[in-house]
Amino acid sequence: MTTKRLGIGFIGTGNISSAYLRAMLGHETMAGFPVLDIKALADMRPEASQARAAEFGLTSMSIDEMLASPDIQLIVNLTIPRAHVEVGLKCLAAGKHVYSEKPLGITYAEGRKLLDAANKAGLRIGSAPDTFLGGSHQQARAVVDSGALGQLVGGTAFMQAPGHEAWHPDPAFYYDIGGGPVLDMGPYYITDLVNLLGPVARVSAMASRLRLQRPVLSEPKKGQIMDVKVV
Repeated sequence: MTTKRLGIGFIGTGNISSAYLRAMLGHETMAGFPVLDIKALADMRPEASQARAAEFGLTSMSIDEMLASPDIQLIVNLTIPRAHVEVGLKCLAAGKHVYSEKPLGITYAEGRKLLDAANKAGLRIGSAPDTFLGGSHQQARAVVDSGALGQLVGGTAFMQAPGHEAWHPDPAFYYDIGGGPVLDMGPYYITDLVNLLGPVARVSAMASRLRLQRPVLSEPKKGQIMDVKVV
């Protein structure tokens, strides 16, 4: 039996897009996803999508062309966090399913708006991270489900890292509104804890900001100073 392939379009071709493309296309040691057919890449900066398309032997097109294409059924939204909702809503309005990089929105209201729009249109919407589906995470879930640990009453998660400026080629948006460790790295740990312990009933938080400015330590913007607008 022939399996129908799903036409995929990417909007956003920044640093993370290469990881998605390598995984989907089966580069390096990854098996790839033969049911997915990457039709085209697009970006708010056409030169960026053209360069990434050339790197992977794919087609570049404008965002409007992608949204109008009948060959594309699902959009992978890899834009910067504060653009996720605007781009996601445009995709849904064009009749496309959406898979978004984390976070789905930078506020609860934004995320809810996307979910409501998808439900109203009868479309699917999903969001990174999918790491909780990995082998070690699922093994932990199996142990919890088996009852071997008894009744769980709490969990903790930590991330210790100096920041993205040491390796990312364009790290400023991580420290702008919509970025920061909570919205960038938090989804990994929160998703795992919810998967293991169940839904959240109440939230409290404390936060601090170590520095008001950070220097970029990686090329090509090494030496530039970034304002830190988030905690």
